[in-house]
Amino acid sequence: MSERDKHARPRDEDESLIPKHGGYRRLKTFQLAEIVYDVTVRFCEKYIDPRSRTVDQMVQAARSGRQNIAEGSMDSATSKKIELKLTGVARGSLEELRLDYEDYLRQRGFPLWPPDYPALMRFKERRCSTLEEFRSWAADEVRREKKDTERRNREGQNTDGHGLAQTGKNNKNQRAVCDSLCPSVSPSVCSSVFVANGVLSLINLCVYLLDRQMRAQAEAFEKEGGFTERLYRKRVQARKKTKD
Repeated sequence: MSERDKHARPRDEDESLIPKHGGYRRLKTFQLAEIVYDVTVRFCEKYIDPRSRTVDQMVQAARSGRQNIAEGSMDSATSKKIELKLTGVARGSLEELRLDYEDYLRQRGFPLWPPDYPALMRFKERRCSTLEEFRSWAADEVRREKKDTERRNREGQNTDGHGLAQTGKNNKNQRAVCDSLCPSVSPSVCSSVFVANGVLSLINLCVYLLDRQMRAQAEAFEKEGGFTERLYRKRVQARKKTKD
């Protein structure tokens, strides 16, 4: 063996059998899933009948989203396949939760905001990273809504039987489903609409990022393999050293 060969370090020597893993708290998907979980627990406590099975289903789906991201990150040390699978489970749980929030709004005749709805745009600009920041945004929007409603009442703006402002059907710049709730709606119900739409925005972003995360995990697995492949390379390397 030449001196050059002796001092050369192949890629396998730099490869650790147990690579760095964990660090899930730094993942944006985990951070988003944690806020979704915290808000969902309080949403169910405040707005859903405690006797309803929906409470357990929503809370467990939110918890599953967060926990499986964390577990997948930890299991990545020994199984990229399991990491990918658990990330997919997290995505599926959040998709289930998204449907629950959409059902809550639809079944009560409340608006599901489009991405460009003003309150939702303000929410995205805040980039809430904690439960308290989320609650602060919701409280600010409820106060803003109350002031806007009082102003419209003074100006004599009409609302329909559902508390939505009457608008022309052909006016693309006006959407009845996006207009404000009427004064007859209780503050708690008004708040639930803001919270539900805010959580849906977080879920949409988290699911989008999880899709990207899964693609990256699949590419890494395809290119580098997992624990079994690393173990094989280490064994081959050890046998070469013995022969040398």
